Amino acid sequence: MNKTISLDESLKEYNEIFLSYRNFAPRTRKEYKRLQLAYSHETRDAAIIELLLQTGMRLSELVNLKVYDIELPKKITKEPFNVGSIHIIGKGRKERTITLNWKACKAIKTYLKVRPKTDNKGLFITKFGKPVGPRGFQNVIKKYLEEANIKNASVHTLRHTFATHQIKKGTNIRVVQEALGHESLQTTSVYISLARKLMDKELQEHAL
Repeated sequence: MNKTISLDESLKEYNEIFLSYRNFAPRTRKEYKRLQLAYSHETRDAAIIELLLQTGMRLSELVNLKVYDIELPKKITKEPFNVGSIHIIGKGRKERTITLNWKACKAIKTYLKVRPKTDNKGLFITKFGKPVGPRGFQNVIKKYLEEANIKNASVHTLRHTFATHQIKKGTNIRVVQEALGHESLQTTSVYISLARKLMDKELQEHAL
C-alpha cells in the first residue's frame, strides 16, 4: 500500500530542492569531464565521486555505507541487466536499494582492491583505518571541484546533477524518484524543468 504524503511534507521537500538548486545548479557534461579528470588518479576518491554521480545519494547516506551494503556482478560489463546494487538507509531510516551501473561498479571494484585492511565495516576508509566522516567527504569533493575549476558547487550539487541528467536523457521519472528516495513524485518533477533549462543552455552554447 502506498504511503499517503501530506501537502505540507510534499511542499517542504520540493522547497528544499528548489532552494538548494538555486544556489548550486547541476553541472554540465563538460564540467563533469573536468571533474572526472581531476580525481582519476585517486582510486578511493574516484569511487566516492562516481558513486554520488551515478546514484544521486545524499551525503548522510554515503556516510552510513558499509562494505556489505554493496553487491557487484562477477564480471562488470555494459549489458543492460548485468548490474550491481547498493542498500541505502535514507531519511527517517527508510531503506531502499539502488542499481549500480557499470561505471559505479567499476570504480568501487577498483577501490575495494586497495581498501585498507581493517575490521571496520565502513565502505570508505581513511589511511588510518577509520571510516571517512561527513567533513572528510565534503573535503574530498571540495578538493576536486576546485581542481576542476567548478564554482558554486557542493556535495549536493552532484545529487542535482545525477537527477537532472537522468531526466534529460529520458530516464523514467519514477525510476529517478526511487533512486533519490523522494516520498512524492511532485518533488522529483522539479528536475523536468531543470533538465529543460540545462538542455537550452547546452544547445545554445554548442550550436553547430
